[in-house]
Amino acid sequence: MSALERQALKAKLGGLPPLPPHGLGGPAKRPLIRKRDYTPIHWDKYFERMHDVKCGDSDTFRVYECGSTGPVLFFLHGGGFSALSWSLVSSILSGLVTCRCAAVDLRGHGDSSTSNNQDLSAERLSSDVGNIIKEMYGDEPPPIILVGHSMGGAIAVHAAIRHLVPSLIGLIVIDVVEGTAMDALSSMQSFLKGRPSIFKSLEQGIEWCVRSGQVRNLESARVSMVGQLKRVDTEETATAELEHQIEASTHSGGTSTIIEEEEEESSAKDSEIKTTEEKVTSASPSDKAEFKAPAPVSSTEDGHHYTWRIDLGKSEPFWRGWFEGLSNKFLSCEVPKMLLLAGVDRLDKDLTIGQMQGKFQMQVLPQCGHAVHEDSPERVAEVLATYLVRFKVAEPTADFHRSFPGC
Repeated sequence: MSALERQALKAKLGGLPPLPPHGLGGPAKRPLIRKRDYTPIHWDKYFERMHDVKCGDSDTFRVYECGSTGPVLFFLHGGGFSALSWSLVSSILSGLVTCRCAAVDLRGHGDSSTSNNQDLSAERLSSDVGNIIKEMYGDEPPPIILVGHSMGGAIAVHAAIRHLVPSLIGLIVIDVVEGTAMDALSSMQSFLKGRPSIFKSLEQGIEWCVRSGQVRNLESARVSMVGQLKRVDTEETATAELEHQIEASTHSGGTSTIIEEEEEESSAKDSEIKTTEEKVTSASPSDKAEFKAPAPVSSTEDGHHYTWRIDLGKSEPFWRGWFEGLSNKFLSCEVPKMLLLAGVDRLDKDLTIGQMQGKFQMQVLPQCGHAVHEDSPERVAEVLATYLVRFKVAEPTADFHRSFPGC
């Protein structure tokens, strides 16, 4: 269109419309980018105290606690996890009912140290549970409810069936069923090899935990992932390192500034890169995993890399012993029992019959992953609180509102 034609068209239409008032139109602004913080969270936001329990001459177990009165919920984590996976649940639950929560790092996990970290047999681990409880509470322990997730759920059942906790009044098992667990063993090594073996920072490990779906709750991942990692060079646990950093910061009177990673909207953020393990160790190509790389962070110095606290692949000789016969053992326990699952498809034949006969209470929380208590800590805390109030072993607080009647 020529200049003369444009001028004629402008005269015919009466010119351009006026500009809209500021804030009501104009050029589109770039939408705000949501930020995600992958920095680790210290345990004392959720637990009131931490201490080490010595059993025998050479075994020491890390225990985190909150609450001062009422029955004790003694939490046992899954394989590869740590006591910190119970952080959010413990904090929320102790505010709903009058109870005490105690979470322990099992043998070979977290900050526990034993003479034989390689012995992860069901007999050894369940004996550890009995010994820890005896050392903590003496000959007259308070009423205790064992709560276990995955491997920890199996160990809770073994401890109950062996009568290793004399004051046991309840048993709660989270997302572990014999049939499903046994079927999954054949693919477990492939799953473990598919994980990154090296992280260049704690933040990178936390981001992988969330992005991979191991834990779907960011806050829970930020506190629990710390208990699963250790330094490559010194083998110091990430939990201990974080303690030292906080102590140093307290003495210096300063606070560390954390750079939050921006959640990119472009597809470039979704491109995968090989993990830092290529620079740290010479692993075969089949052992290398890929994951979405986080943005650079400032809280970890160059060269400080992290790996898994425990090599779960080496525990394979004990896997069948954890789960074999678990359903019948669970049904044989005489205390009130509850099975908390992420889906009803996990039930095997024995448990289906037992549930129909009313031998245990079952609660299903869909839309959760395997780490049910980390993915949805509020709902799991409500389920546990309802269980305690239903069996009249704990008094509800003003904040408690029963929402899970159970089935």
